[in-house]
Amino acid sequence: MNNNEKSNVVNEVLTANSEYANNFGEKANLPMPPGRKFSILTCMDARLDPAKYAGLAEGDAHVIRNAGGRATDDAIRSLVISYKLLGTREWFVIHHTDCGMLTFTNEIMGDLLSQSLKPARVDENGWHDTNTKEGTNEGRFINWLTISDNEKSVVEDVQRIRGNAMVPNDIAIYGYIFDCSTGKLNEVKLASEAEKPSD
Repeated sequence: MNNNEKSNVVNEVLTANSEYANNFGEKANLPMPPGRKFSILTCMDARLDPAKYAGLAEGDAHVIRNAGGRATDDAIRSLVISYKLLGTREWFVIHHTDCGMLTFTNEIMGDLLSQSLKPARVDENGWHDTNTKEGTNEGRFINWLTISDNEKSVVEDVQRIRGNAMVPNDIAIYGYIFDCSTGKLNEVKLASEAEKPSD
């Protein structure tokens, strides 16, 4: 496929968007601040639909997504903007079971990228690459924020957000794990109860 050809995915997206835009109606009048005044930081996993599992309609909440739903500098940047400029008062950090971030380490990712920039594959013996020798060592210098324990990672992320000097003490921050086998949100109480560290 050359750059001038559109894939089936592009055509499907544009068709769906056309139908959506035809019925957009009053959504054009939604205000910029989220109506329910909360934000969700969660994983980019395609199986997670925050609008469905948290009962959201357009305009209700901010949803910030990245690999693992981790409290990166950029995620914290978005949360602070969400509060400071757009009035959110409660934040949810939601990780999930069966997360891809549990399946590799920084070392594995660095090794895979050093071998090839093509997609890797995984089987019962772990991750494998094409060994094209057209890779890069750049991946060895990144903390990929992999996960070894779901509850621990939720606690770490809530504590990292809570400990940031830009985050006020009165922001409520909750930690949850979405169960991919049941659709249920399970609270990580140690995360939800985390307090801002003392100076």
